[in-house]
Amino acid sequence: MSDFDAFPPTPQSMQIAGVELAITPIRVGEIPALLAAVRPFAHRLVDGEPDWLELLADHGEALITAIAVASRQPQDWVAALAMDDAIRLATTLFEVNADFFVQRVVPAIQHAAARINAQMSGPLAGLTPSTV
Repeated sequence: MSDFDAFPPTPQSMQIAGVELAITPIRVGEIPALLAAVRPFAHRLVDGEPDWLELLADHGEALITAIAVASRQPQDWVAALAMDDAIRLATTLFEVNADFFVQRVVPAIQHAAARINAQMSGPLAGLTPSTV
């Protein structure tokens, strides 16, 4: 670890829909809302560059919420963005927060899914509460 690793990251500035945004990594207080929003599609964020159009088609509301939380902008503002601006913003947010998504969120969700799968295929699999 170098001495420079302790410095906070430099915000990435971008102009979207007439608003100057300073994109920085998410903060602790934003994590619960962001995790709730990305849970349905987190596994699709692992493979390099996500297909934002496909994610929007499959998980539109959740993706808009995640973008709003991570950009610290109102959800209505995000929903009103032009498609190109929304994809550019989503890509920048993902790049700035990639370590968080790829190293923390996705493995945590995969681990939880494996635990649930193991419980469902265990000795009581297929039994309902009335048959136990």
